[in-house]
Amino acid sequence: MPRRTLTGKRVLITGASQGIGRALAVAAARAGARVLAAARTNSLLVELANEVRAAGGVLETVAADVATPAGRDALRDAAVAAFGGLDILVNNAGIGATGHFVECDPASLRAIFEVNLFGTCELTRLCLPLLRAGDQPLIVNVSSVLGRRGYPARSFYSASKFAVQGWSDALRAELFPHGIGVLVVNPGLTKTNFSENMLERSARLPLDHLRGMSAEAVADATVRAIERDKSEVTLTFNGKLLLAVSRFAPWVFERIARRKIRRLFAAEIVAREQRKKAAG
Repeated sequence: MPRRTLTGKRVLITGASQGIGRALAVAAARAGARVLAAARTNSLLVELANEVRAAGGVLETVAADVATPAGRDALRDAAVAAFGGLDILVNNAGIGATGHFVECDPASLRAIFEVNLFGTCELTRLCLPLLRAGDQPLIVNVSSVLGRRGYPARSFYSASKFAVQGWSDALRAELFPHGIGVLVVNPGLTKTNFSENMLERSARLPLDHLRGMSAEAVADATVRAIERDKSEVTLTFNGKLLLAVSRFAPWVFERIARRKIRRLFAAEIVAREQRKKAAG
């Protein structure tokens, strides 16, 4: 049985103009929530608002960048102006990059952390007074399976999501006396345009997002987790399998990963061995 109802809840969703965030806004509004959809691109937010309102839902928008102090202030102020407060904060905004660590631009790592970790943490800090006064208050952090198991050529993104996981686990205990819950959602491969918006796309090891879960399915699973007062949910069969193997037989994943990398970098490995022989 559901332990939390979304009917009438005031919900702020970041990164709501596309992908999982957009699907979450639609699903939450359909469940009866009053949604404040936030993103940087106002034109996409307008399209979302028109769709939700046409279906009878309640949705307001705010164009703001969660990575900046001014943007975070605007998000908090918009929640107060639109609904007089906040019950559920969904930290969904995120960016990524693919590429092998030694070849990636260090600036990309800092940019990813500004959004995925620092923006998430500092927006949450700003919203805590509103949440303390909220009805069944909850923080939802949309993380990733890669926040539980690092994956080759995704080191920057994995690092940011590992940080979100650790912060969420600590925050859940800290906020328990205040009656504020913390839910971590770990999507696996998802059919969105997330890969198209990455800061870098230089990985030799591809992931086929077209084989993933739909954004709508992720949103529906997230709504169910919210209603059932879950603390964490991992999505897709492959995502759950990856975490199970990593927990009970980590050597299996390590062996598979090394084999894949060895094939991708075969020429470099041969050249290195030849240099060693020549030098020795």
